[in-house]
Amino acid sequence: MTTPVLDKSLPAQDVRTQLVERVKYASDASHYYNMPEAVVVAKDAAEVAAVFKAAARDGKPVTLRSGGTSLAGQASGDGILVDTRRHFKDVEVLDQGKRVRVQPGATVRQVNARLQLWGYKLGPDPASSSAATIGGVVANNSSGMACGTEFNTYRTLESMTFILPSGTMINTADKDANAQFKAQEPELVETLERLRRRVNDNPESVDIIRRHFGLKNTMGYGLNSFLDFEDPVKLFEHLLIGSEGTLAFVAEAVFRTVPISKFATTTVAVFDDLDSATRALPDLLDSGAATLELMDSSSIRVGQELKGVPAAITGFDVDKQAALLIEYHANEEEELRCLQDKGSALLRELPLRAPAEFSQDRVDRAVAWAFRNGLYASVAGARKSGTTALLEDVVVPVPDLAPTCESLQELFKKYGYDDAVIFGHAKDGNIHFLLTDRFEGDEALGRYNNFNEGMVDLILAAGGNLKAEHGTGRAMAPYVRRQYGDELYDVHLELKRAADPRGTMNPGVIIDDDPEAHIRNIKLNHEVEIDIDRCVECGYCEPVCPSRNLTMTPRQRIVVRRAMAKARAEGREEDAKELAEAYEYQGIDTCAVDSMCVTACPVGIDTGKFVKKLRSQRAGAKQEVTRAVWAGAAKAWPAVPTVASAALTGVNVLPTGLVQKVTDVARALVGEDIMPEYQPELGKGGKLRSRLGEHVGAPGEPIAVYVPACVNTMFGPSGSGVGATDAFVALAERAGVSLRVPKDIDALCCGTPWTSKGMKKGHAIMEKRVQASLMAATDHGRLPVLSDASSCSEGFKAMAEAAGLTVIDAVAFTVEHILPTLEVKHKVSSITLHPTCSSKHLDIIGDLETVAKAAAREVHIPADWNCCGYAGDRGMLHPELTASATRDEAKEVAEIDSAHHASLNRTCELGLSRATGHEYQHVLELLEVASR
Repeated sequence: MTTPVLDKSLPAQDVRTQLVERVKYASDASHYYNMPEAVVVAKDAAEVAAVFKAAARDGKPVTLRSGGTSLAGQASGDGILVDTRRHFKDVEVLDQGKRVRVQPGATVRQVNARLQLWGYKLGPDPASSSAATIGGVVANNSSGMACGTEFNTYRTLESMTFILPSGTMINTADKDANAQFKAQEPELVETLERLRRRVNDNPESVDIIRRHFGLKNTMGYGLNSFLDFEDPVKLFEHLLIGSEGTLAFVAEAVFRTVPISKFATTTVAVFDDLDSATRALPDLLDSGAATLELMDSSSIRVGQELKGVPAAITGFDVDKQAALLIEYHANEEEELRCLQDKGSALLRELPLRAPAEFSQDRVDRAVAWAFRNGLYASVAGARKSGTTALLEDVVVPVPDLAPTCESLQELFKKYGYDDAVIFGHAKDGNIHFLLTDRFEGDEALGRYNNFNEGMVDLILAAGGNLKAEHGTGRAMAPYVRRQYGDELYDVHLELKRAADPRGTMNPGVIIDDDPEAHIRNIKLNHEVEIDIDRCVECGYCEPVCPSRNLTMTPRQRIVVRRAMAKARAEGREEDAKELAEAYEYQGIDTCAVDSMCVTACPVGIDTGKFVKKLRSQRAGAKQEVTRAVWAGAAKAWPAVPTVASAALTGVNVLPTGLVQKVTDVARALVGEDIMPEYQPELGKGGKLRSRLGEHVGAPGEPIAVYVPACVNTMFGPSGSGVGATDAFVALAERAGVSLRVPKDIDALCCGTPWTSKGMKKGHAIMEKRVQASLMAATDHGRLPVLSDASSCSEGFKAMAEAAGLTVIDAVAFTVEHILPTLEVKHKVSSITLHPTCSSKHLDIIGDLETVAKAAAREVHIPADWNCCGYAGDRGMLHPELTASATRDEAKEVAEIDSAHHASLNRTCELGLSRATGHEYQHVLELLEVASR
């Protein structure tokens, strides 16, 4: 495959035509695969406008990529793909949360995290809120679980800034926006006014529009705009909602928000079968249910194989059962109690497998919603390896939902889709169904086509819409005419021609008269490693990945592995070689292996763990030397932290530039992924752990074994701090807590340096030593083990628990055993916290916040916090990773402007100190100061 030559006059700073860049962006969450000719990572709206002009001039198609979680093929194309996510992330809360101004790259979750402080949220609440960006929300007229049509994007968007293919830019909030629009785009405005008269003067058209838009509807353009608005600029603004990047780019949007209900109660009710669940919907809806989420038997069956799912779906053999996730919202406790009583009374009369109990407990509710929100990816992840997951969503009037589901199941059976799954927003008559197959060859494509025709007839006969939420995309473009009829389809065509006369904006999306367009370019994934084969490329992992704005996301790491496998299978060895070479740095070297991806992945794929395996499999002379060095380090570990500490203390007196020049030469000789680059935030080395002796804290019988982290020996405390170890010892003394320290403490390490590099032999040596030492120190497991760096706590946990030992991070221990008796005499004014990836895995972020609140009057956690990418030594090997990973958080930290900054892991503190310019300490150091 040759790399295309793009017109060098394309007006963008970041134009990417390398094969690996095009492959990375070729996939989204849909079942389509379109390879772009080039990728432009646009830095601002003006650059997007300039790219549009160039594309129109050269007749090149343009596709906008804001999130990549699109499910109907809207976010991939074969021309110029413009990434409008990376540099478009601004969020500005207005009117104390009643309104919010956002750019397309911010996710729904990020926006809601800011609004939550004011008691508000966005109206659209898609299940993919962790990954769905505002650009996608506007482009697809997103709705979701609770918002229905009342609080969807169309109803809650107040104004926007849009850019036409011509380059014209209009902010619809401007007082003279209408005049600007008419002056700059007279032909488009004339067409809009003519089409509005044409639609409104035709009673049949008005009736069709009202009928279809009385339900959720993302099929075709938002023709209801012609009925709802007169001013051309407001009419066009609302036509852009749900236009899927085919008419213009929305560079910014202002939303009216909705209040967050103060109280909620949730249950998962399991019915005997799907029919009884769907027939219960009208009464449950009348009872005031805010959400009614349907899950069929296949959904339940998949759920039973997952961890952390609602208890109601476990403990029985699945046959025909179906479940409803039911939730009531209220602002008063008494109001909620009345709603819950009404719902409980209804459920007692229905055919349930077991009584359904409502719960207001946040954990119970979070478990239920985590299962529901990840259901698509979970079900798709359970598919047969090598097959493609194809998700469709339809809507019918609620009274017609039961017979529609029954007929759908008959179609599944008729066409051999035995593993098909039905789930969705039953409150709105909106269901999603998932098919899995190898959509390849005449038989498979013919079968799908015949099923599709039957499904289209079924939904339209019920008075429904062929797309409710996910947008028309490529999947339903050939059926827009059938849903609306010739007259209104012609309105679609005229609108498209007027706004995009050269047809460069996302061709093939929404408008495509080819009856077989929906079966072109279907994604056919090659089987790769079993660790990652289940990935459905949903993109949920991307927002939490430290390298997402530098090289690759977890999804892209998997996409490129699949592309390499496909290239080899097709004999394209040069392509495979080019991708493999790029993968070394982008896929392997700059992965923080922090496994934050697994916290967001609905099917539990740990791309970080997978990359560790790839590192361990690397071949070559340098790698063999590295393995030997790290195995030797494990054997002689007592000396390693000591040498590192002494080295840092020594170079600390030298000019930073001189030391960096020395390390730069060494990096050039042995490799950037082996030799760290000296960083000024490193400071002096720390103290040996053995200086503590075998007992710390108050006199008496030890209640735990304390294993200070060796990272605190290598890297000394910040300039004003005493370090985590000395702070924790002082706190234990003040609280009257007695702790034991292992005799051979200087020889112990949590193993992270070896696991992060894939050095199995060295890790095995250290693991054996740690288990033996801690088994003796804990009286064969009688006492728990403590460590004072969250990544080390996680590492010790993996080692020690394999031997039946319990490991607790010092912060969690402090909450339970030190804070209850500790006297805090003078709290500091304010602290901004940086949670770590390991604190997320250990589930101790709440403990971190509790300790901080004990030490300070005001505590902040940035909404944009993420793994810092320092990852032990990765921040020194590849400082560009930490710079990229912390950029958004650092900006927010500057806005918060706290007096103190803290975390709970020394290397992460170093990374944040570098990124923000503020001195980060361990949170226990600040608690120690407050309790002096």
